[in-house]
Amino acid sequence: MSKEHWDKSFSDTDFVYGERENHFINNKSNIIPAHSAIGCFAEGEGRNAVYLAKLGHDVTAFDQSTVGLEKTKTLAGQNNVEVKTAAMDLTKEKVQGNQFNAAIMVYGHVPKNDQKFFMENMVNSVKTGGYIIFEIYSEAQLEYQTGGPKSVDMLYDPADILNWFQSYKFIHFYYGEAVRNEGKRHVGTGHVIQAVMKK
Repeated sequence: MSKEHWDKSFSDTDFVYGERENHFINNKSNIIPAHSAIGCFAEGEGRNAVYLAKLGHDVTAFDQSTVGLEKTKTLAGQNNVEVKTAAMDLTKEKVQGNQFNAAIMVYGHVPKNDQKFFMENMVNSVKTGGYIIFEIYSEAQLEYQTGGPKSVDMLYDPADILNWFQSYKFIHFYYGEAVRNEGKRHVGTGHVIQAVMKK
């Protein structure tokens, strides 16, 4: 999906996915060492980045939507924290490697042809020994109609994730249902892929 699509998507005055962090990120964030440098990929309006900044981390939010990143700054200000922002197309532009202690991503949906580059971009940004934490909708999400893309091309196959990152240690991997009530665009039971990896 294009920058224009996401700029329009985030142009509502409210936070379309809510202001609270994703449940999975909340549940797994305690694995990240204190005062870590964290990259938040496809971060949208900043809810997860702000949550991690409130925990005392040094956070950078990446997204192609400048509208989303402006809302990230607004949300950070409302919560009295600082979040650095970087406007990038993460399917084409490489993030500097080995700079973060951890990286997170929530529902960063890109076309099948771009998924491997996008995911490797996130993983490569993390230092050896660091953590990668993400939750995404699986291809099965189409049956649920509770949020996410309306095309299977924008959803993920768990076998791809395991194949791309088989050389890393999976601390957690889950493929199945999860209830998510996040703003007005993720409402109800969905079908997700979750992972916590150590590089």
